[in-house]
Amino acid sequence: MKSRRRPAFGVLIYFAIAFGLGAYFTFAAVQGDYGLFRRAEIESGEAELRKQLAVLDGQVDRMENLTRRLSDTYLDLDLLDQQARDVLGMLRADEIVIR
Repeated sequence: MKSRRRPAFGVLIYFAIAFGLGAYFTFAAVQGDYGLFRRAEIESGEAELRKQLAVLDGQVDRMENLTRRLSDTYLDLDLLDQQARDVLGMLRADEIVIR
């Protein structure tokens, strides 16, 4: 009598499940919400936001300087004259406007 050996389906199923889980977690680690691609997107966004922050800091410093120069404790007459010309459209009597 010939002895037939049954294939070990349990081992085959075990390896199929292990491979499936490994593939799932690898995919999630690369392309998931917290994966490598998402991290690269966040880091590039961070660099862009840091550039914007530097520009905004420069603008804030400029505004603080202009505000200090027009304050009661320190008045810059040239800046006051410039602001009066720009905002109010004022001119001196001896000036001519060319448009």
